[in-house]
Amino acid sequence: MKAIIFDLDGVVVDTAKYHYLAWRKLAQELGFTFEKMHNERLKGVSRMRSLEIVLEVGGITGVSEEKKQELAERKNGYYLEMISGINQSEILPGITEFISRKKKAGYKIGLGSASKSGGMILEKLGLAGQFDVIVDGNLVERAKPDPQVFTKAAELLGVPCSQCIVIEDAAAGIDAAIAGGMKCIGVGARDILKKADIVVPDTEALLSI
Repeated sequence: MKAIIFDLDGVVVDTAKYHYLAWRKLAQELGFTFEKMHNERLKGVSRMRSLEIVLEVGGITGVSEEKKQELAERKNGYYLEMISGINQSEILPGITEFISRKKKAGYKIGLGSASKSGGMILEKLGLAGQFDVIVDGNLVERAKPDPQVFTKAAELLGVPCSQCIVIEDAAAGIDAAIAGGMKCIGVGARDILKKADIVVPDTEALLSI
């Protein structure tokens, strides 16, 4: 293995909570409650697909594509406002040391995130300089479980997919890694991430690998 490609939300930093709060605020404006249990369905999927799920939860149908774009942009505005103060204190446990160890061991390091804010968030966390390539939603068109975000990162790293390891916390991301012909480490519940080659309970446990 020559490269490690990280997902962002739930692996490097817990921005998922801010996505949830932004979707919940939008849902309240639309007249319904969006609960945490509903939010599980949004893990690893694109912004527009997330909106479709949110509207489905609220029983809202017949929304035009133009209105969907407006709603997605409104939610994104809430999200960007919420993460404006994000800093190094929100890096998940063990991640900084894990990246440092793997770079010293000769691995190339990449980001493969569906979030269009991926690069900006790494800058705020002070981690952007640790990544050899940053592939986020601005560089790809297809969301996970399509492997595009990971295969694009591998391409930019100059490493064959078969020599890349993906670190993911979402089932859709695990499926994307497998579809791209990569090895995968899942972070979270074994029953949800059972397709991964290895599953660890949390990011700190990565230090044992």
